[in-house]
Parts: sequence; structure tokens; C-alpha cells
Amino acid sequence: MPLIYSSFLGIIGLVGLLLSLWVVLPAPTIALLPLAIGAPEISPWLVLLNLAGVGLGLGNEVYRGVVPWVSRAVLLGSVAGLVLSALPLMQVGMTQQAAERAMADGLGVQSMARLAVTQPMGRSHPFRFLDTLRGIPLQADAVRYTANIPVAEVAGVPLTLDVYQPPLASAAPADGFPGLVMVYGGAWRAGSPADNATFARYMAARGYVVWAIAYRHAPQFQFPAQLEDVQTALAFVLRNARDYGTDPSRLALMGRSAGAHLAMLAAYQPDAPPLRAVVNYYGPVDLLRGYTELPQPDPLDVRAILEDFLGGAPDESANALGGETVGDRYCAASPINYITPTLPPTLLIYGGKDHIVLPQFGRAMAAQLQASGSPTVLIELPWADHSFDAVFHGVSNQLALYYTERFLAWTLR
Repeated sequence: MPLIYSSFLGIIGLVGLLLSLWVVLPAPTIALLPLAIGAPEISPWLVLLNLAGVGLGLGNEVYRGVVPWVSRAVLLGSVAGLVLSALPLMQVGMTQQAAERAMADGLGVQSMARLAVTQPMGRSHPFRFLDTLRGIPLQADAVRYTANIPVAEVAGVPLTLDVYQPPLASAAPADGFPGLVMVYGGAWRAGSPADNATFARYMAARGYVVWAIAYRHAPQFQFPAQLEDVQTALAFVLRNARDYGTDPSRLALMGRSAGAHLAMLAAYQPDAPPLRAVVNYYGPVDLLRGYTELPQPDPLDVRAILEDFLGGAPDESANALGGETVGDRYCAASPINYITPTLPPTLLIYGGKDHIVLPQFGRAMAAQLQASGSPTVLIELPWADHSFDAVFHGVSNQLALYYTERFLAWTLR
């Protein structure tokens, strides 16, 4: 029995500590990226695991045959793991206060209470410990879903989109539901409209028609192909909005990572269609600066991704580009170069631990948008890594959902 207890104690302590280390450690390789993304998001589970290790270590006297140093080592490891795993939870309150100030300042409202009443079906709290353990209530069983709607065929590539509509029982406004056009991420290389389906169903259950669109991928197709495809999809949505119960005068454009980049770029064009809001989850905004200011470590090889997307390094010759240089492409593909005072309100959400798109780029984008007079909200989640919302019930996505819902409810009201 002492040997069994000692082994069990050792496993609990070791697993808790090793997983908790990823709350603060950046991923050096793509293989370890899921650990760095996931650990902060499941921190409530890790807190419970480490508490179990601490309790078992303190209760070691029940089995006096356990080697004392094993018990002490496990106890110390569990205490260290407990501290690490609690770090995101310790920062939630401060982050929430900063987010509420950003929302009030950026949207010009007096308090979050005014935003809350516009969307009574949304999350009532920014964060709930229990929701991380039991899951965020989706209420999405009756959402209507239509997949693979043909939009266009470009260079032999069929472009489609998926539509998520509110349940039939939902009372539709006279002009239709507000619409959310969603652009997936994937380093411009991969992805499909089926990505982020849980989020799409969640939003549809709360009274939005979600249009999940597609675009051609690098390196086979390089910029501006992706922007052109997003523009084609937006034109399709505007033409067909009412057929799917959408109010074309209340559209927002949202993306994640590379999709957030394309969403901002499309919304900020001088000839962009009338959009009411843009939502950017951890998207690149200044590609030339992103090429030179690399994350350390750099698990995805940011330069290789940008070269695939834009056709080479900024300083390379580009004889095939008709007089345009590769560096010109980097500038033309950067949303930060299209800022004007007349842009739709923008919500930016970045992770402070992101080692793919550094949070400093989000801060710079927000500062320039604010300086132009464009309504802007920047929310930074200090513990979060890139793609934090892949863990839908995680700490970061709970906060992101709460403020995204209120931002959209206000801008699409």
C-alpha cells in the first residue's frame, strides 16, 4: 500500500506541475503549441488537480511507509503548480476592469449596464469558474445550419459559405436579424468555413445570422487573392441577406488570426461595403513590421508564413509583379496603413502571451485607430496565447465572448 500511495502521489504532483508550467512558458515548437494555448484556459482544472496533490501530500502521514523525501518533493511541486495555475484566475478581476474601461471609453457609453440591457440573452457574467468546469451553456440545439452555399468559382477554386440562423422560434425583427460575417484563420494557408462552428452556433442562438465564408489559400494563391475573395463573399452576403433573414444594414465582419487580418483589410478599404463593426481576434496588422519583429520563440516560423502569403521577403526583387516590389505588397496588405476617421467601430482582442502575433501590434493598431478618432476597443488578456478561443469554455474565451457580445449588440443595435 505505501508503494501504491507513493506512486499515485508522485503522478498527481508531476502531472499538475508539468501542465501548470505551460501557463507561463511559451511554446518553442508547433508540437507544443497546444499545451501553451490550453494550459491557461483550463487553469481552474489545474488548480483543482494541484490542490489534490497538496492534500495528498499533507495527508501522507496516513501511510508512514512512503519515503519522506518523495512526499516533500511532491508537496513542493504541487504548491508550485498551484501558484502557476492560479495566475490567470488572479488576473481576471484586473483584466475585467480594464476591459470595461476600454468598452466605455471606446464606445462612448457611461457604463457596462447600458450595454448589458441591449443583449439580454448574452452571458450575464464575464467569467464563471464553474463554466470552465461544466461548459458554457450554448442553447444552440435548434439553430438552423446550411452548409456549402456556392458563392463563386475563381481560378478553378469553388468558394462557398456556411450560414447559421437563429431558431425558428426566435422572434425576428421586422428587417431581419443582425448579421456576422466570419473569416477563419489558418496562416492564410488552411482552414474552412466549418471552423469555429461552436462559436457560430452560440451566436446564432443569441439572435445573429452568422455567415462563415471561404477564401483561396497560400502559397498557391498569394495576396491580394484572399482579400478579393472576402470582398466577393461580402457582395454575395449583401445580395442574399434577406433570403436568410439578415438585415443588410446591420452587418459586422469578424475574423481570427489571418482571418482577422482579412476582415480588417476588407472593412478598411475605401470602397468597402457599409459595415457597422469589425472584430479582430489576435490578427496581424502591420506585416512589414511583423517580418522584422519576430516572436521569441517563433513556433510557426512567421517569416515563412508571410513569404508564402506575399511572395517573398520584403527586400526581394519582384520582376514578375509588374513594377511592384514585394515590400510594396507587405504595405498594401497591412490594415494599419488604411486607417481613416470614418472606419466602423473596431474591437481588438489579443493575448499577452501570444508568440505568433505579438500583442504589441494590437496595441499599436488601437493607438492609431484611436488617434484617428475611429471608435476602438482594445482588450488584452495577459495570460492568453494565440488561438485562446480554441478552448471554448476556457477563461479567455469567456471574457472574449462577454465583451464581443456587448460590442456587437451596441454597434448593431
